[in-house]
Amino acid sequence: MFVSRELRKKNIAEFLLYMWQVEDLLRANELSIDKVEAVMVEPYNLPAEQRAELVEWYSNLIDMMRIEGVVESGHLQINKNIVIMLTDLHQRLLKSPKVPFYSAAYYKALPFIVEFRNKSEGREKPELENCFDALYMLWMMKLQHRTINEETLAATAEISKFISMLSLYYKEEEEGKLNLEEDEA
Repeated sequence: MFVSRELRKKNIAEFLLYMWQVEDLLRANELSIDKVEAVMVEPYNLPAEQRAELVEWYSNLIDMMRIEGVVESGHLQINKNIVIMLTDLHQRLLKSPKVPFYSAAYYKALPFIVEFRNKSEGREKPELENCFDALYMLWMMKLQHRTINEETLAATAEISKFISMLSLYYKEEEEGKLNLEEDEA
C-alpha cells in the first residue's frame, strides 16, 4: 500500500503493473487475509499502526476482488478505470498537433502491439491493456528468470517507450501542466 501510494504519484504505468501484481499475489495466497498477513505483511516488521493499515488495505482489495468476480483472473474495476483514463488521454494526445513525438512513439510501437494482441488472448481488450499485458508478461518472465528472446525484448522496449511517454503526459495532466489545445492565432 505504501509503495502503491508513491507509485500512483510518480508513474501511473508502474502503479498499474504493481496493482496487477498485488492482485496476483492475493490470488496466490487464496484471498486469505491470514495467509496474506503471514506472507506479505509480517516479513516487513512494520510498526503496529502501519501493519494494521496494510492489512486493512489488503483485506479491502480481497473483498473487492470477491465482489467484482475477479477471484481467479481479471482486474479490479479501480485498475480498469486507470486503463480507461489512460485511453482517453491517449486519444487526446493522438489528436493534438502539440505532441508529435507521442504520435511517433505510438506508431512505432503499434506493429508490436498488434502482433502481441494477435498472439495473446487480447483481441477483445482495449489496446492499452494489451500494452500493459505485454509489459507485465515481460516483468513476470524476468522475475522467474526465464529466457526472453530478442524479438520479445525489442517489441516490449518499443511498447515501454510509448507507455512511459503516456505516463509522463498523465502526470503532467494530473499536475495541471498539460495543454493540448491549439493556441489561438
